[in-house]
Amino acid sequence: MSSKSIYRVVFHNQGEVWELYARDIFQSDLWGFIEVETFVFEDQSKVVVDPGAEKLRRTFEGVSRSYIPYSAIVRIDEVDRGGAVKAVKAEGNVAEFPRPMAWPPRDDS
Repeated sequence: MSSKSIYRVVFHNQGEVWELYARDIFQSDLWGFIEVETFVFEDQSKVVVDPGAEKLRRTFEGVSRSYIPYSAIVRIDEVDRGGAVKAVKAEGNVAEFPRPMAWPPRDDS
């Protein structure tokens, strides 16, 4: 692995599955969220433009940090280098089982 890791983050967003690359990922102080920072996009000088990649590039342009709910995360991988970001329609009849969001228990002692 390189000295500075890159993470591939795959998550659900409004009926699509998004795949992004970032240099920094943290457990958020906002309960139930992951913080994703320092997004990595491929070089923009390509002749062929992927509309899904351009959509994500525009969506995250100027965003320094994004908070993604735990329940939306499909997987997070540590990779050697970044790749093409993707936004694809989530297809099929398999969905995540809904879970109630429960707060940590309070200690009233």
